[in-house]
Amino acid sequence: MRPYISLLRVRFVNGLQYRAAALGGMATQLFWGIMLIFIYKAFYGDAPSSNGFSLKDLMSFLWLQQAFLSFFFLYDWDTEMLEMITTGGISYELCRPVNIYQVWYVKLLSKRLSRGILRFAPIISFGFIMPYPYNLSLPESGVSLLLFITTLFLGLFLLVAVSMLIYISIFKTMSPIGSVGIFSVIGEFFSGMAIPVPLMPQWLQKVCMALPFRWISDLPARVYSGNIGTSEAITGIAVQLFWIVILILAGAFIMKRITRLSVVQGG
Repeated sequence: MRPYISLLRVRFVNGLQYRAAALGGMATQLFWGIMLIFIYKAFYGDAPSSNGFSLKDLMSFLWLQQAFLSFFFLYDWDTEMLEMITTGGISYELCRPVNIYQVWYVKLLSKRLSRGILRFAPIISFGFIMPYPYNLSLPESGVSLLLFITTLFLGLFLLVAVSMLIYISIFKTMSPIGSVGIFSVIGEFFSGMAIPVPLMPQWLQKVCMALPFRWISDLPARVYSGNIGTSEAITGIAVQLFWIVILILAGAFIMKRITRLSVVQGG
């Protein structure tokens, strides 16, 4: 366990050094977030809510989405790991006396953690100072805040587990474009990043409930605003833990089998 904790710490500290990239990302996320806010405000018009999802809930959802984009968004890839798979550099990783699945999981986790910590505070602060009704509201209660933090980090662990399956699929396709593109679009839609889940038709909401993506971003943001109550949030935490365990076990098993069958040209 100690090597993985050390790797997490080193990669996390290295990720904090990219402040210029973080500033550029924050500017993009602020612009995109404000654009989405005005679009949805026009969609709502003078209506207080839609499908039980109030404008206040929606604004909090959108600001949290932008503040914690690296915790929610699948389309954020490690080019070094992609090159290892497609160029044969994976052979060096396989020679090391560590579990490759665990090493890659830690790498992805530390990268997303560092990006999220660099960006979230300025975006959250900007959201709080925006005029009503475009502002980010305070959490519904202290319990909502605690449940939000819990679901947020569990969602991050789940996101990384899903990302690992996509990296593993590249061992077969040998092209990151297809796997990354398809899974990212599917994940973005069913997680509620494109359209908030409460605004979807009922039958589509049921599909989202059955997939892991919704538990990555939709659950934490709606817990924060109080749109999801305490009992439902606790149930959601149990579902998150279920998906995390299932996907990590499946990913580790598939990774072990697929690396045994991998052939690197020249060795």
